[in-house]
Amino acid sequence: MAAPIDPVEIVAGNLQLRPPHAPEGPAAWLMLQDPAVDPAPGVTDEATATAWCQALGDWSAGDQVTLSILEITEGNLLGMVHLDRIDQTWGTAKLGYRIAPWARDQDIETDAIGAVTRWAFGALGLERVEFLHLADRPDACRVATAAGYALEGTRRGGQRAADGTRHDDHLHARLATD
Repeated sequence: MAAPIDPVEIVAGNLQLRPPHAPEGPAAWLMLQDPAVDPAPGVTDEATATAWCQALGDWSAGDQVTLSILEITEGNLLGMVHLDRIDQTWGTAKLGYRIAPWARDQDIETDAIGAVTRWAFGALGLERVEFLHLADRPDACRVATAAGYALEGTRRGGQRAADGTRHDDHLHARLATD
């Protein structure tokens, strides 16, 4: 079993990153309504979005970390960034993010990903963080590259959609030594 990870707050410029809290549920529900935002399994309304935010704030299993991306002065939810499949033995994790439509085209996700990646290498001692996205999402490619994640290749049929069809994805990665 993985060691629990203590929740943290990270300040990155005009962003505050911290574990999600239930009061962010309504804004998270609005964010998840956007078709460009990956769905959250089991989140079907504002109440389940609130419960989802509360659950994401629990890092005690030691295998995932989710941080809300908040505007530092007003506290408005701008998105979320997460590390999944954290394996401290192998020093690896997978990174992902969701950005609210009202926060797009401001490089918020790039700044948040950069801050979380630096924290993962420093505080968690990880050595490699991977980022996967569907190959037909050039914006995700741009964000990954801007955050220092090198494109390592295309995985043919790397992701399965909700309807069961397989889609190509791009694998980006960043090493602690980069």
